[in-house]
Amino acid sequence: MHGVVTFITAEHVPGQNRRLWFGNIEELFAEEEVICVGQIIGAIVAENRELAKRASCLVTVTYEDVLPVFFTIQEAIEHQSFFEPKRKLERGNVEEGFEQSDHILEGELYMGGQEHFYMETQGLIAVPGEEAGEMELYVATQHAAYTQEVVGLTLGVDSNKITCHVKRLGGGFGGKVMKIASLSAIAATAAYRTGRAVRCVLERGDDMLITSGRHPFLGKYKVGYMDDGTILAADITYYSNGGCTLDESSFIMEKALLHMDNGYKIPHLRGRGFVCRTFLPSYTAFRGFGGPQGLTMIESVLHEVAAKCGLPVREMNMYQSEDSYTHHKQLFSPKDMLRCWSECLEKSDYEQRLLAVQQFNSTNRWRKRGMSIVPMKFGIGFSKGFYNQGAALVNIYKDGSVLVSHGGTEMGQGINTKAIQIASRILNVPMSSIHVKETCTGNVPNAAPSAASFGTDAVGMAVKNACEKLMGRLEPIRKNNPKHTWQQLVVEAYCQKVSLSATGFFMGPHTGVDWERSEGTAYYYFTFGACCSEVEIDCLTGDHKNIRTDIVMDVGRSLNPALDIGQVEGGFVQGLGLYTIEELQFSPDGALRTRGPSDYKIPALIDIPRTLNTHLLTNAHNPHAIYSSKGIGEPTVFFGCTIFFAIKEAIAAARRERGLSESFNLSSPATAEKIRLACEDTCTTVAFSVKPEPCKPWAIDI
Repeated sequence: MHGVVTFITAEHVPGQNRRLWFGNIEELFAEEEVICVGQIIGAIVAENRELAKRASCLVTVTYEDVLPVFFTIQEAIEHQSFFEPKRKLERGNVEEGFEQSDHILEGELYMGGQEHFYMETQGLIAVPGEEAGEMELYVATQHAAYTQEVVGLTLGVDSNKITCHVKRLGGGFGGKVMKIASLSAIAATAAYRTGRAVRCVLERGDDMLITSGRHPFLGKYKVGYMDDGTILAADITYYSNGGCTLDESSFIMEKALLHMDNGYKIPHLRGRGFVCRTFLPSYTAFRGFGGPQGLTMIESVLHEVAAKCGLPVREMNMYQSEDSYTHHKQLFSPKDMLRCWSECLEKSDYEQRLLAVQQFNSTNRWRKRGMSIVPMKFGIGFSKGFYNQGAALVNIYKDGSVLVSHGGTEMGQGINTKAIQIASRILNVPMSSIHVKETCTGNVPNAAPSAASFGTDAVGMAVKNACEKLMGRLEPIRKNNPKHTWQQLVVEAYCQKVSLSATGFFMGPHTGVDWERSEGTAYYYFTFGACCSEVEIDCLTGDHKNIRTDIVMDVGRSLNPALDIGQVEGGFVQGLGLYTIEELQFSPDGALRTRGPSDYKIPALIDIPRTLNTHLLTNAHNPHAIYSSKGIGEPTVFFGCTIFFAIKEAIAAARRERGLSESFNLSSPATAEKIRLACEDTCTTVAFSVKPEPCKPWAIDI
């Protein structure tokens, strides 16, 4: 076909098409077996996008069915199809706790997945270098060093010949850590074979199909509690749909287990985690990284216990002691979490508004309101300790301007702005004199991914270290020339042959968990918060309105309050989508049906609560991080669950009025359809009174 340059498959890869990832094989191109809809078999290289798309329609692939094929968590459990390792954490003696309890409650909660839906889809440009084996990649990645490594393995060349450049991303949310590395390797292979620059940018539908998103979770729990609502024991089993390959699924399950206690001291607590292997595209990292799923399960337990007792049980079950230990035996102080909780109750006027909600519900039959408030304890940093590091390079030029290069990735979270603030503070120069260069593996090698809300902690300390080295070199000259301006000082240092370039490095703390002994310091520190939300549902349509949300967040001593508030509110709105709106639909054959904004709804302006109040906790300190600040990128996604549980309260009010049980299943996301069906009445009874004939469903719950 005219305009088509070449077609590449596994046999054209000059290096490794297969690579090992923690003992599991990951294929760049499918070689013999296709294990999901959306797996890459080959790539067409053409002069432009339209020609490539037309040529792809001419490719014929013959498949032979392999059985059994399954896509859901339930089917994976039936087939005992799990990735290794299976994880478990346990505190106390759960069986003994159940024996001592007045009541035993069992239940389950399903949480659907979520699409990253970053503004900029996955994309890169691969440019072959002049020297043999050299490759320059201009790539939208959160982990340039990993992309460099994968491309090197694929081309069969050393990493020192692969250079990745990252200026900034149009959103990442965890989706540009692993998946973009494979796409980069494919584009680099095409550039290697053709000797020409190759651009690969996925269209939205293909991006959603190929790269997948947040893991669906199923939590099954058994809880023992006393008459007054005190929880003595809880046993929670987590199942996640990992898809067809491991990706980061085991790490995500670990984080879910490590967050399963949230802010509650449950004497006897056990959590088990299973990552299901199915025939769907592999799920990957997403903002929160398993934390929201782990936290939501225990909040569901507290919610159901409160409903059974008719009492507010959250505060009585919280950690209270100054020296408290998590269920994995990490020491922490819950003082700031309790302060967040108290301030959230006060600033939201919770007690008075709860009375107003009850009054509203008593006078409105078809509209009901609900309120929910939850605390949060969220671990910051990587539980894999080797990732807790950062590096930077700072150059001072003779005109006094400063150039900063670091290993982090700017994707809207403001890491470059904070790096400039830190450099400005130490060097005592205006921020306007400082420029942040692109992230480049040739300048700062072996950088950790920008993830886990740890970017500013690591990069900020590295920039601080580099600037302090430079100031140390300039200090003798400044003492001898106290009236020199900054530029004069720099010129004098140059004339005295003083190096005006310095690398900075931050070696973070050792973190890790002994899973056999259920103990370990999993995180650098904890970020705390509390959130209260009020909603109103329409019992006839299932629609809901988010009336008001109040958030109190502990960010330590904020480096930049405007940026941090933006992260808090942005995370909450993304969580709002996770828990109430965004629903991925798969066909019975495992093909993603919701592949674009016309099929997949993300939060819009109308979905944001009419009143959204965000408060940063005052007089909060954090001795562990840069200038006593705290990481804030991921935690508040979890606060979207307050909308979910408020909806559940509103549904319970409707059911109570109709004489129905207040115990009912509601899976996340709480869409209009689910809300309407949960508000059982004559219409829903008639609708399901006739059993439909057996047929193939349009979509399945994965």
